Amino acid sequence: MPASEGAPAARQRHRTLWFWIFVGPFAAGLALFTYVPLAWSVYLSFFDAHNTVSPSDFVGLANYAELLGDASFRSSLVTFAVFTVFVVPATFALSLALALAVGRLRVARAFFRSVFFLPTACSYVVAATVWKLSLFNGVRFGLANTVLGWFGAEPVAWLAEADPPWYWLVIVSVRLWLQTGFYMVLFLAGLQRIPPRLYEAAALDGARPGWQTFRHITFPALRSTSVAVVLLLVVNAFQAFDEFYNLLSDQRGYPPYARPPLVHLYYIALGQGQDLGLGSAGAVLLALVIAVATILQARWSGLGRRED
Repeated sequence: MPASEGAPAARQRHRTLWFWIFVGPFAAGLALFTYVPLAWSVYLSFFDAHNTVSPSDFVGLANYAELLGDASFRSSLVTFAVFTVFVVPATFALSLALALAVGRLRVARAFFRSVFFLPTACSYVVAATVWKLSLFNGVRFGLANTVLGWFGAEPVAWLAEADPPWYWLVIVSVRLWLQTGFYMVLFLAGLQRIPPRLYEAAALDGARPGWQTFRHITFPALRSTSVAVVLLLVVNAFQAFDEFYNLLSDQRGYPPYARPPLVHLYYIALGQGQDLGLGSAGAVLLALVIAVATILQARWSGLGRRED
């Protein structure tokens, strides 16, 4: 009896040991390269940390007050808001439309799903470089200006002028190309979870296929997927950096317009002043804004609430 009772405990210890063998290195790496830097960034935000990561001059909330009083930082938040207004609805609508179109295919569905998802694997830096040098390079040999030339229009300096702000077209289009395929896959997964009997019952009730079916059956059934997609889009918009920096910066530096929060904090922490304390305070504020926006949106949309 003692031997038989000890066998389950030994097996449990054996499973626990192998669990930590597989998970331990990843957990240690996550703590070392993610949680420790995050905690140290919060620590730095309360110190005067010019050109050092081990400061001793405690300044309390002075970094936060200085950053909130900085018009450039507030302007970067406005840039984020504009970027979000453009990219979130456009990505949501385009990815949903692609999911509906691919989901209706009877042949080559896997091929088109892979084609639209493939840009997700592309680097933001590479995509921004292609957009800047080949598609919207501002000279008459660029693809966009070549097409405009066919209609007799003059070349447009897409990224060199702030008025009119043509750079928004370049930034939003590259982000759409990079991320639409990923959210299309999420919507495809949501569409596959809709029971076919709902459409059959709707057909028996006289619902016409198309907009009427989409409005009353498909879109309501995608509610949880839609909420998750919007949350991810908003968080990713807050983290925009690569496309802005690689599209707008040149040998002269970054222009004073269209600076999202991460670009502004990049120049604070890694610019000439290298004020790591002020940059860390900005990172904390940005994380708080993301958290509050996510919580409010989740509460407003009822994320996690039991569906009827």
